[in-house]
Amino acid sequence: MGEELDAISQISELIISDLYFEDVLRLMVNITAQVMKSNICSLMLLDDKKKVLEIKATQSVSEAYNKKPPIKVGDGIAGLVALEGKPILVWDVKSDPRYMNKDIAEKEGLCSLVSLPLMVKGKIVGVLNLYTSEPREFSEAEIKTLTTIANQAAAVIENYRLLMESEFIKEELNSRKKIERAKGYLMNEFGINEEEAYRRIQRYSMNKQKSMKDVAEAIILAWEMKKKL
Repeated sequence: MGEELDAISQISELIISDLYFEDVLRLMVNITAQVMKSNICSLMLLDDKKKVLEIKATQSVSEAYNKKPPIKVGDGIAGLVALEGKPILVWDVKSDPRYMNKDIAEKEGLCSLVSLPLMVKGKIVGVLNLYTSEPREFSEAEIKTLTTIANQAAAVIENYRLLMESEFIKEELNSRKKIERAKGYLMNEFGINEEEAYRRIQRYSMNKQKSMKDVAEAIILAWEMKKKL
C-alpha cells in the first residue's frame, strides 16, 4: 500500500511540474506500470471529432502494441469503456470475445487487463489500460489506486486542453489586431475603404499561400520602414 501511495504522490507532483504534456503522460504510465507490476500500461486519448481512441503514452517497447490502429468508441474493451464510462476488468484478454488484438496479446504474453475511463466533469477524455502477464484479480485497493491515477491523468489532459484553447484564443486576437492595423495602413496609403483593404489582404494571402496574419505583418513592417526612411 505504501508503494501505491508513493506512486500517487509522484504523479501528483507531475501535474504541477513544468514538463511537457507528452512527458508527463509518459512518466505517469511508467510509474503506474512499475507500482502495479504491469508489463504494459497505456494511456489512450479520445479524438472527439473522429470518435476514436489513440495511444498517446505507453512504457511498452513492443512495436506491435505501440502501432495498434485507433479504436472506435464502442469497439473492443477500451472502446466500450469510453462508451459506457465504466471500468472493465478482464481475467484473460486472449479468451475474451470483446478483445480485438488477440494476436498482439499472444505475441506479447498479455493476460489480465483493467481498463478505466479518464473523465472530466462527466465527459470521457481517454482510457487507461493496464495489462499483466499472468491471470490476476485486482484488489479493491489496486482499483482505487488506478482510479486515482486515472483521475489525475484526466486532470492533466483537461488542463492542457484549456491551455491550448487559451493560447489559440490569444493567437486569434493577436492576428485580428494585426489585420486591423494593416487594413488601416492600406486605407491610408491607397485611399480605399475598409472592405477593399480587407479584400486585398485576403487576395494576396490566397495568391501567395500565406496566412493573413503573415501578410498583415509584412504590410506593417513595410509601412514602418517607409516612415523611417
